[in-house]
Amino acid sequence: MHNMDHYDGETDYMHQEDDWDRDMLLDPAWEKQQRKTFTAWCNSHLRKAGTQIENIEEDFRDGLKLMLLLEVISGERLAKPERGKMRVHKISNVNKALDFIASKGVKLVSIGAEEIVDGNAKMTLGMIWTIILRFAIQDISVEETSAKEGLLLWCQRKTAPYKNVNIQNFHISWKDGLGFCALIHRHRPELIDYAKLRKDDPMTNLNTAFDVAEKYLDIPKMLDAEDIVGTARPDEKAIMTYVSSFYHAFSGAQKAETAANRICKVLAVNQENEQLMEDYEKLATDLLEWIRRTIPWLENRMPENTMQAMQQKLEDFRDYRRLHKPPKVQEKCQLEINFNTLQTKLRLSNRPAFMPSEGKMVSDINNAWGNLEGAEKGYEEWLLNEIRRLERLDHLAEKFRQKAAIHEAWTEGKEEMLQKRDYETASLSEIKALLKKHEAFESDLAAHQDRVEQIAAIAQELNELDYYDSPSVNARCQRICDQWDALGALTQKRSEALQRTEKLLETIDQLYLEFAKRAAPFNNWMEGAMEDLQDTFIVHTIEEIQGLSTAHEQFKATLPEADKERLAILGIHNEIGKIVQTYHVNMAGTNPYTTINPQEINAKWDKVRQLVPQRDQALIEEHARQQNNERLRRQFANQANVIGPWIQNKMEEIGRISIEMHGTLEDQLTHLRQYEKSIVNYKPKIDQLEGDHQLIQEALIFDNKHTNYTMEHIRVGWEQLLTTIARTINEIENQILTRDAKGISQEQLNEFRASFNHFDRKRTGIMEADDFKACLISMGYNLGENEFSRIMSIVDPNRMGVVTFQAFIDFMSRETADTDTADQVMASFKILAGDKNYILADELRRELPPDQADYCIARMAPYTGPDGVPGALDYMSFSTALYGESDL
Repeated sequence: MHNMDHYDGETDYMHQEDDWDRDMLLDPAWEKQQRKTFTAWCNSHLRKAGTQIENIEEDFRDGLKLMLLLEVISGERLAKPERGKMRVHKISNVNKALDFIASKGVKLVSIGAEEIVDGNAKMTLGMIWTIILRFAIQDISVEETSAKEGLLLWCQRKTAPYKNVNIQNFHISWKDGLGFCALIHRHRPELIDYAKLRKDDPMTNLNTAFDVAEKYLDIPKMLDAEDIVGTARPDEKAIMTYVSSFYHAFSGAQKAETAANRICKVLAVNQENEQLMEDYEKLATDLLEWIRRTIPWLENRMPENTMQAMQQKLEDFRDYRRLHKPPKVQEKCQLEINFNTLQTKLRLSNRPAFMPSEGKMVSDINNAWGNLEGAEKGYEEWLLNEIRRLERLDHLAEKFRQKAAIHEAWTEGKEEMLQKRDYETASLSEIKALLKKHEAFESDLAAHQDRVEQIAAIAQELNELDYYDSPSVNARCQRICDQWDALGALTQKRSEALQRTEKLLETIDQLYLEFAKRAAPFNNWMEGAMEDLQDTFIVHTIEEIQGLSTAHEQFKATLPEADKERLAILGIHNEIGKIVQTYHVNMAGTNPYTTINPQEINAKWDKVRQLVPQRDQALIEEHARQQNNERLRRQFANQANVIGPWIQNKMEEIGRISIEMHGTLEDQLTHLRQYEKSIVNYKPKIDQLEGDHQLIQEALIFDNKHTNYTMEHIRVGWEQLLTTIARTINEIENQILTRDAKGISQEQLNEFRASFNHFDRKRTGIMEADDFKACLISMGYNLGENEFSRIMSIVDPNRMGVVTFQAFIDFMSRETADTDTADQVMASFKILAGDKNYILADELRRELPPDQADYCIARMAPYTGPDGVPGALDYMSFSTALYGESDL
């Protein structure tokens, strides 16, 4: 009986799997799943030997099918089994199977032959699991992991693209059936419509996977869907066994495909190599045959008598070179390429080197090709020599005619061109262009020297070879040489004439340029001078006209020097005329550097000389006008400087009269009226000043440095003076009226004036609001803001912010007079009303004149007191309103 310790190392995968053997118990559901799975797994192998088992613990008891199972899955032969029916024979057979398992590096734990023979289900299942682990799972290797971990990693890798599959173990990860379906779909997508599967329908998923695996993948159904769905945790060994069958099914198919591909690849290489060998043999045979046929044609040296026949031979040879040989060169090159490619492929695929047939080696073909090219070269040299021999005389004669014709065509018109006198009417730029053109012709002439020499040499050679038409050749050659000498002489003559004309025109051009450089600034100076001399000047003072006169005198001082420059410029122009006249140069056109000419310079100079005295006269006249203007300014200023201060003094005196209170108001009024009379008597002087001002305006004089007074100042001052005297007289008259109406004494009036003057700090005859407030406070008024505002609304009804003396007197007279006037009127109305607080319209009409009664009735408001009757009128508010003191 085998009873060994746990095996460590390569088979330690059993360590965690065998906890079930500790207490000799097995979960009934798991046992059922293992029994079904292991039975199906065993049968999947036993059917290869033509047998199967029905009951796993019974059918392995004699050890015969157990040994057969091991032979099928290992591919090895076990020891010969015992055929007896006795228990000892069965134990012997089982031990042979267990020894074979142990020989494969598996140490069995607590499994003995007696338990197997006795039909111990747990021990039998444990043994079968050990076999499955060793022969179906141990050799699985995926990315450096093996056995169970390798199988799990394989499942994870294959199902990774499927989002609803997550394989983490060999039990609950497989319950929904999607793992099995994903494995099948990944390898054989045509077998399962994976998109229609649902995670919440495990029965359908599992049955689909198991049915497809059994039908198309030759994997027997090892579990029922109900076993897996109905178990909380399916048996791990059963699931691993089932999954390993999928692994081997798919890996086996892959190996078969790889093997078939390898065979096809090897066969394809052999077929390709054999085809290349056949192609080489055929190509070599055809090429050698073509060389054999071509060499005799190239070695034929039979000469022809006519040039036409030799030309035809040459044409045939060119056709050979152009049409027949290039494809053969390509074939030879392809042959060598094919040979090298074939040898390389044979060497790389470990095949023996290719040996062509006798006489068809690459070296044989190269030797034959060398013979062909040798014959070809000799044939070509022979053809050319023959053609040269026949062509030589005709060629020389034709060459002479061609060169002579080209030269004669070139010389046509050249003598007429060289004799032209076009330079006599050309400008400098045109002369330079003619010179360049002539230099180009000289270069062209030198280049044609070679052709003339070649023509003479060919004629000489034709003479030496006794050419039949030598006389005509010699005559034509002589004409060409004579004409060539004449062209050389004419070329030299024209060159000298062009250079001489160029020097003359350059001299004239330099004079033209100098004329332009000096004439332009001189012309500008004259134009500026004419502009200045004709410029309309506007001056307002003697000093300004004197400045213009000084500048004009300075300008006249420069005229002699300017005249010298003018004569020098005209001298340049005269020099040009002398050259033209002396050397008979035909001047085409005018000065290219300027449009200014001597006539224009002289005309402008005459104009300047004509304008100078005109300018002198204009300056003299303006000087006289400015002197007259100065006289008018002084005349106006002398009067204005007297009248202006006089008006100012009168204004101040009037102000003092109205402020200083000398004498009674009547005395002040008398004094002011005397002032008014004296002011009116001054009017003729104002009128005289207006007359002087009129003269100044007519003379267009806008400033006057002799006085600060303008006529406008004088007019405004005069109007203010008249207005002030009239207003002051009116104020005194009003004061007299106020005094008489209010019964104010002269002393009170003087006191009011003294108070007003005291607080009129700016001495303007009016009091500002702050000064008026200070005045009231000094008189004992207790003023708040509202009270002061009320008083200001009385004394300043127009809201000007100031208080006049008249308003001040009105206010003060009202303050010092009887303050009960409104109350007295109110008391009088009360008497008329019979001591009532209201009055009736009939009572008013009875006691007052009709118009005054109607006046009161129209303006009295209805009485609103509690003791009123219909038609009652409010006489109290009416009385107050009469004095404008509703707030007092």
